[in-house]
Amino acid sequence: MGTDGYISPLAERYASKEMQHIFSEDFKFSTWRKLWVALAETEKELGLPITQEQIDEMKAHINDINYDVAHEREKVVRHDVMSHVYAYGVQCPKAKGIIHLGATSCYVGDNTDIIIMSEALKVIQKKLVSVIAELAKFARAQKNQACLAYTHYQPAQPTTLGKRATLWMNEFVMDLEDLEYVQGSLKLLGCKGTTGTQASFLELFNGDQEKCDRLDPMIAGKMGFKACYPVSGQTYSRKVDTRVLNILAGIAASAHKFSNDIRMLQHEKEVEEPFEKGQIGSSAMAYKRNPMRDERIASLSRYVMIDALNPAMTSAEQWFERTLDDSANKRLSVSEAFLATDGILDLMLNVVDGLVVYPKVIEKHLRAELPFMATENIMMDAVKAGGDRQELHERIRELSMEAGKKVKEEGADNDLLDRIAADPMFHLTREQLENTMDPNRYVGRAPEQVDRYLANVIAPILDAHKDMLGVKVEIDV
Repeated sequence: MGTDGYISPLAERYASKEMQHIFSEDFKFSTWRKLWVALAETEKELGLPITQEQIDEMKAHINDINYDVAHEREKVVRHDVMSHVYAYGVQCPKAKGIIHLGATSCYVGDNTDIIIMSEALKVIQKKLVSVIAELAKFARAQKNQACLAYTHYQPAQPTTLGKRATLWMNEFVMDLEDLEYVQGSLKLLGCKGTTGTQASFLELFNGDQEKCDRLDPMIAGKMGFKACYPVSGQTYSRKVDTRVLNILAGIAASAHKFSNDIRMLQHEKEVEEPFEKGQIGSSAMAYKRNPMRDERIASLSRYVMIDALNPAMTSAEQWFERTLDDSANKRLSVSEAFLATDGILDLMLNVVDGLVVYPKVIEKHLRAELPFMATENIMMDAVKAGGDRQELHERIRELSMEAGKKVKEEGADNDLLDRIAADPMFHLTREQLENTMDPNRYVGRAPEQVDRYLANVIAPILDAHKDMLGVKVEIDV
């Protein structure tokens, strides 16, 4: 069914229901009400005349939000927080007079933003761990699969496909470390008043400094946080949003790099992303199998990386104790960064789980270049057979240039081994030369590096996060 209004692709096509719920109105406004309950409970415990009956009434209406009343009230007062204070009061007539007592709008707005980001980071963390786990399976399975490695996108000394996967994996490991550091540092704003001085609470508590000191820690504890930021203006520092979105931008960069590599490997027909039985690659060319999932990863990743500039600029532009030019930007930039990153990680899980490897093609490409890469070993064998190292080096350079020219200019196969076998300077037969063509002789410690990396780095991570493993995703292709 069509619509006559804009629908965000992030909600319609990319982000999971789990992530969308965290940024929903229900989550936001029920959290506002939980914060109002926490404030009332704390004020009661600190001696203000608030009854348990009032608190129980508030608790009974945390989730049944009367949106219609709030919407109508906002048309009159033009203030979202006060509209919801009013709507909550309609449902809680006994508690009406103490809801939001002493607080400013940022008490519910900013604390809720922190809670939302904290919950959203938990979803990102869980999926990030699962991406690492899936890449670990792939690396283990492919640790001995020799393949061409590239520097400057030119064929270089061989590696293994499993070793290459550890490079992808380690990018995400760094992202996980950054995420957990920032996640562990998140604090609530607390309840600090209009300019962060807690003047209203000093008045409420009749000048009792100790009660003012206890207010924030008690609210933080009730909301599941260890602490509140020690100082603030009216809002928490917008640098917090910058730190959080930088994590998401880092994940996006890692995913983009992975998608680049897979798309190039798919061009080479060495590795392919999943392709559904009935999937159409091109409307015009029926044979095509386009890497559209990896292309989507790259597309969303670029969006997140650029979006991360928004909170940095907002943080820089805040004046003194606060300005409101952050609000509209925050509503868009933070939510969309999380929704897009969620979509990226779902795609990553889908792609890595279904990667298809074509060993015969990998071997064909490797063998086409291996004679050039084996020249040092060939030269050493020729020296053992009595040749002069310097003369052999010059001769093998000449033969390599001739063979390379024939490949590039005539499209011929690499005949370097035939040229060397025919040259009496080397004293090596074609059969002897063929023995140097085992790719595993040229991958160095790649298989062992995979084993050590998985054992020393990845296994402890997966063990520490084992309760997060097993994420199942669905994507729209």
